[in-house]
This record gives sequence, structure tokens and C-alpha cells, in this order.
Amino acid sequence: MDSQFAKEKLAAAKQNYGREICVFETTTSSQTSNEPTNNEEPDEFFEFTAEDYYRILSTKKEDKFLKTKKIREAEEAARRSRITKAVIRVRFPDNHTLEATFHPSETVQSLIDLLMKVLAQPDLPFYIYTTPPKKQIKDMSQDFYSLGFAPGAIVYFSYDQPKVDGDVATSGPFLKEDVMSLKGLELVPEQAKPEVDQATTTGSVAATAPAPVQERKPAADKKMVKPKWLKM
Repeated sequence: MDSQFAKEKLAAAKQNYGREICVFETTTSSQTSNEPTNNEEPDEFFEFTAEDYYRILSTKKEDKFLKTKKIREAEEAARRSRITKAVIRVRFPDNHTLEATFHPSETVQSLIDLLMKVLAQPDLPFYIYTTPPKKQIKDMSQDFYSLGFAPGAIVYFSYDQPKVDGDVATSGPFLKEDVMSLKGLELVPEQAKPEVDQATTTGSVAATAPAPVQERKPAADKKMVKPKWLKM
């Protein structure tokens, strides 16, 4: 697909929805083309077990009690300043994923506001959650950095109503047609041309240029002088 067309299409979507968005389809090896892709795992699948707890505990290497509160706050501020964006991917039951870019200080409510704009059925109640374990996000005032969603995270979408076969809550479509038209579009960043140092270039040219050849002048004719000891 023409990169210029993709660039214009994504730019128009950014203008319409107020931020950078794109759509792609997620395929899983566990599902075939003949199997339904809109089935959700039961809640028991996302239960947090004791094994999960000890595995996470064993990976925690830093002991915060060895540092003062002031040092911890300074390190946290330094880490936060290095993260300039939060790329959030919302995965829908039909395996389509909406990707949007936020600032880490923005709240979950900004994501909900975006979903209300791009959903095909925004009037239906819905919620978003994370896994594992399955945890519904209810506090919309939390920012993405505090939730651990920066620099990026995946959340899942579900309609908050009983699931019926053939209903929009299970089969979709979940996104508007103009949003789905962004599927497969990818903005390829232009490669910046390397800057050439004028002084270095001049020096290189001077170094490679051949040294001028000095012309040897012929020796001037000298007058022959007869030695005093020579007698003719």
C-alpha cells in the first residue's frame, strides 16, 4: 500500500479523534479459521494463585527498605521523566486491536472517552479489564503511569451485558467502519539524512588532495675559473 496514502489516512484519523490511532488483527496459534474467535476465558482462568505470588516475589531484587524515602522519590521522578508516552492497545473479542497513544499523566477516562468515539455501538454499556488475573478497571481517575501502563499496556474490552449468540456483544462489529478502514495501515518513519560536518568535509578534501609538485629550477650557468696552481 502507498505509504503516502497511509500517512494521509492516519493523519486524518488523528485529526478526527484527537490522537494517533491504528487498527490491526491479532491471530493466535490456538485458534483455527473454523473456530470461533469471540469466546472469553472463564474468570477462574485468571485467578491469582500462590505460585504466581511467589514467582513475582522471587523476581523482586530491590529492597526498598534500604533506601530513604527521599532517594526513592527522586529515583521514581527520574524514571517517570524518561517515559514520554503510553501506547495502549485495546483488544476486542473479535481479535481486532485498537492502538492509541496517550501521555503517561492522562487518566483512564481519556481512554474511555476515545472508545466512546470509535465504538460502533457506544450506547451499550461496556468495561475494560486486564489479565491475569482478570481485573476490571473501575477507577477512571488513575493515570496510566500509576497503573503501570507506561510505556505501554494491553487491556481487554467487553460489553457489560449477557452474551447471546449472534448478538453484537459477541460477534461485533465493535469499531466504526472508518476506524476499521485503518486496519493494516502503518506509518513508516522517514529516515533522517546524516548531517555532514563542513569542517570535517573540508579537512577530508584537503587530506585527499595531492600535494603540489614543486618545479625544480635548472642550475644557473657558472663561469669557469682557472685554479691558481694550474700553469699552462
